[in-house]
Amino acid sequence: MPEWLIEHGIGETRLALIDGDTILEARILPEGELIAGTIVRARLIARMPERGQGIVAWGDGEALVAPLPAGVTQGAETLVEITRPAIPEPGKPKRARARPARAELREGLAAADLPAATMLRHTDPDRFEAAGWSELLEEAATGRVSLPGGTLDIALTPAMTLIDVDGTLSPAALTTAGATVAARAIRRLDLAGSIGIDLPGTDKAARAAAADAIDAVLPQPFERTAVNGFGFVQIVRPRRRRSLPEIYAMEAPLAHARALLRRAERSPGIGERVLTAQPAVIAEIESRPAWTRELGRRTGTAIVLQGDPGLAISAGHVQARHA
Repeated sequence: MPEWLIEHGIGETRLALIDGDTILEARILPEGELIAGTIVRARLIARMPERGQGIVAWGDGEALVAPLPAGVTQGAETLVEITRPAIPEPGKPKRARARPARAELREGLAAADLPAATMLRHTDPDRFEAAGWSELLEEAATGRVSLPGGTLDIALTPAMTLIDVDGTLSPAALTTAGATVAARAIRRLDLAGSIGIDLPGTDKAARAAAADAIDAVLPQPFERTAVNGFGFVQIVRPRRRRSLPEIYAMEAPLAHARALLRRAERSPGIGERVLTAQPAVIAEIESRPAWTRELGRRTGTAIVLQGDPGLAISAGHVQARHA
């Protein structure tokens, strides 16, 4: 039976819905990142009554709030509930979105949509890795997912996330297989918002089979169009946090740094741990001394950071001085 597991890692919290040796769904919540359901005390800094919206600000954050909080004047404080996190985009970052929070909710309350999960410690057997966590992160970082006889390429655009299906199967077989694997990838990589899948153009029966495959694999809630004659289908899922590909695309060195710390806290051997990675990855860890201290506490060893410009960004590794 599928089971939700949770790890409170260094710099991030990870959740995975695991069925045997397969990850069905995964989420990464970077430390300090707003997610849908978080209650924030903010100041109303702008009113747009003609649109029924306003802008609220707190600390280093801003959100577009709708509807306007009743009875709150510009400059006054109010509680808001985040409904979508900010989405960094080149040239035009999108503000977070929020709605007025009920008075009885507490500031700092967060993540109402997170599932009940079994807590795993770093000393427990690594059930994440046994189910393919590293392979999942590789898919998130590269945007490439394999399928029998083909591949999916995932591209992030300002308008939507696009999934291109290509391969050597017959058009009808590739349409059904591509739709199935694309729906699995949407679930596994936590893709949300507007998503387009570009399947081979084929006959009506194959398009109907592709639509059925999506409906069978992808759990509600979501909406979709029919698969049109060109093989394109659009899916819309509620967007409550950044997807795994967005995390890796927007802050690649930082995301790889957190993944390296996860490997380090589970590394075998005795003696100090030497973390070697691309300099940009090492710089992210060095800029957060609390992370190194926490890693030392969890491993019970000294931590040594070492940059190697010859390594790919995903090729960081950990070695114990005395294996």
